[in-house]
Amino acid sequence: MTKHAIIATQGELFCKIPGYFIIKFVQSLDTFGFIHYLCTDLSHGRTLLGGQPKLGSITITSGAFVIIIDNLGKILHLCTMNCEHYLTYDFPDSKCLLICGDIHGDFNMLVNKVCVQYQLKDTVVVVAGDCGFGFERKGYYENTINRNNKRMREANNRIVFVRGNHDNPAYFDGKTFEYKRFMAIPDYSVVKANGHNALCVGGAISVDRLYRMTAWDRIVTNQRRFGYSYNETDPLNPNYYWKDEMPVFNDELLTQILAENNIDTVITHTAPSFCELKSKTGISSWIKDDPNLATDLEHERSIMDQIYAKVKHSSVTHWCYGHFHQSWHADIDGILFKMLDIMEFYETR
Repeated sequence: MTKHAIIATQGELFCKIPGYFIIKFVQSLDTFGFIHYLCTDLSHGRTLLGGQPKLGSITITSGAFVIIIDNLGKILHLCTMNCEHYLTYDFPDSKCLLICGDIHGDFNMLVNKVCVQYQLKDTVVVVAGDCGFGFERKGYYENTINRNNKRMREANNRIVFVRGNHDNPAYFDGKTFEYKRFMAIPDYSVVKANGHNALCVGGAISVDRLYRMTAWDRIVTNQRRFGYSYNETDPLNPNYYWKDEMPVFNDELLTQILAENNIDTVITHTAPSFCELKSKTGISSWIKDDPNLATDLEHERSIMDQIYAKVKHSSVTHWCYGHFHQSWHADIDGILFKMLDIMEFYETR
C-alpha cells in the first residue's frame, strides 16, 4: 500500500520516488534559463531523476523514512510516510517547542513575536487552530510567507499550523500549504521537536456559523450583480465558513499512532468536555438562533473525550488547545491541560 503526499524541497521541486531513500537535490540552470535538477539516492548510490522538474505527487512505500538534504548536506525536511495516512514532521535541529493560541490571520505579528520580540532561535511553533487560512486567496498567504521567510530562516524557526474552525480545511492536506518554514498539516499528524512527540488534531464548531454563511452569501450576491464570476468548485476560494469544520475521531489511526510513537503532547483546537470553557452563557443568543448548535457543540467536545480516553493511559503529559480566547490550566489525572488565549505562547518542557 502506498501513501500519496507532497514533500517540498528547494524551490518547491517535486519528483516521484518509490521506497526508502535519502534524497539529495541539486538545482541548476541550463544555457536557455530552464531549471534542471539532479535527484540522487544516497542510500543506494544512484541517480533517480534528472531534467526539468514537473509538479506532481510523491509516491512513497508505506513506512518509508525520507530525508531530504541540499547539495551541502544540510537536512531540509524529514518525513515518515505510513500506510494509514498520517504524517510525521521531524525537526531534529529544534531546541524549543512552543504552542500558540489562535492568531486569526495575523501571521506578521506572530513572526514578529517569535523572531523580534522574543528573539527565539531554533524554535518550532505550533499554532493550535484558527490560523486564518481561507478568508483570502492563496496568493495572499504565499506573499506573507515571502515577506517573512528571510527572518524565519535566519533564526532557524518554523511555524506549523493546525486546523481550526476558522480555517479552510483544504489548506490542511499536507501539500497545499507546505514550505520549509511554514506548513499547514493534516489532522492526526505527529510533530517531533526538541525531544517531544506531539499529536495534532484540528477542528471545532463555529458558534456564529449562521451569521457567517449569511454574510458570505451577501458578498457573493453583490459580486455577481457587478459581473464577477465566482467559481464555486475551487476548494481554495475565499469564504467565511466551511461546513466540514467539525473535528473527526479516527480510532484506528489513533491506535496506530500511539503504538508507533511515544506521544507526550496533544495539540487540538477545542478540548474535552471536562476542560474549560464549560459555560455556554456567552453564546446563549447563538444557540437560540441556531437550533442544532447546542447538539453540535456537545458532539464536538465528545470527540475530544474519545481522543482523551485513548491517550490517558499512554505517555501523554500535556494537552494544549485554543479556541476559547481565554487562558486557563489544570492538572487532571496527570495530564496538564492548557487553554491558550489569542497569541499566547506555551513552552513544553
